[in-house]
Amino acid sequence: MSRFSFLQGQRGEYLVALQFVLLFAFIATPIWHPFPLQEWLDVLAIPRKIIWFVAGLISIAFVGSGMISLRDNLTPLPYPVDHNQFVQHGIYRWVRHPLYASQLIIAGGWVLYSFSVSHLLLFVIGFMFFDYKARKEEVWLTERHPQYTEYAQRVRKFIPFVY
Repeated sequence: MSRFSFLQGQRGEYLVALQFVLLFAFIATPIWHPFPLQEWLDVLAIPRKIIWFVAGLISIAFVGSGMISLRDNLTPLPYPVDHNQFVQHGIYRWVRHPLYASQLIIAGGWVLYSFSVSHLLLFVIGFMFFDYKARKEEVWLTERHPQYTEYAQRVRKFIPFVY
């Protein structure tokens, strides 16, 4: 490998860059309500805050548990590290991609809190992006760990018992 092999993107470098673009776009995008909502926002203020708080807690639990379970296997790239071990304990018993799921959960919580149509659109784009990135990562994981196929049939991708 050359010093600049990362420019070829063979380990998913461009996916990581795109992930940061999507993250910053989500943060920078203004809340947009194309129709009058203030009355509903006021009526649902407490449930909205509860949803936002719970989504935050779940997101923190997913990312924290995922990082602890991965330990030395953790990498910012979707391509597994050379010393990769097949992890299926901790949160990985329930979801295959808790780090991606954590971002989707917090984004979904924000969408439900803000009722923002612009953020809903970015959430859908983000979901499609993470679904694609997870599929690409799973191809590499299956090449390294043939038993990953059975694991993927048994364990959901992002949301336990759902998807």
